[in-house]
Amino acid sequence: MIKIYGVPGSRAIRVLWLLEELGLPYENVKTNFATGDTRTPEFLRLNPNGHIPVLQDGDLVLWESLAINLYLARKYDKGLWPTSVEDEGRAFQWSIWAMTELEEPILTTLLHRAVYPEAQRDAKKADDAAVRAKTPLAVLDGVLATRPYLAGDGFTVADLNVSSVLVWAKMARLDLSGVPHVQDWLGRCTGRPALARARKA
Repeated sequence: MIKIYGVPGSRAIRVLWLLEELGLPYENVKTNFATGDTRTPEFLRLNPNGHIPVLQDGDLVLWESLAINLYLARKYDKGLWPTSVEDEGRAFQWSIWAMTELEEPILTTLLHRAVYPEAQRDAKKADDAAVRAKTPLAVLDGVLATRPYLAGDGFTVADLNVSSVLVWAKMARLDLSGVPHVQDWLGRCTGRPALARARKA
């Protein structure tokens, strides 16, 4: 049985979503960073970084949510893994891009607009991050103007990985009106039944 350590209200939602897309049986071991679960000696043996999610698949232990998803999509392919080496490259490209270009400004905006207690929020940091998010969003919009999904005509792990980062934009109150192709694509991705099931895991 595959085990995923984490809770849906964290980056673990990305892995839970993919597992639901694949229709694989799994156990969600509820592990919450907010309650100190990720700092126990038992958990740190799984991930010495002290972060969720962590995947256990037999003897394999993996961390980093988007790497876990690339592994699962390739090993248990149900149409989410690209069919050409070129599109595999695109899946790696977009997954890494989501973490290096997109996640930080969205997360910073979210933290300072919605997550931190009022006394710890910094409106300037939130607004600056929202401005910085416009550049990667414009890049994404330009690509999605030419095709419905990141690797072509069908939804793949690349779309899941990127949209699972961008899903925070609504909670962060980011204005996506200037990137209509991103809005349409995000709606198609997040409207999938597997994500609704993952949120209830």
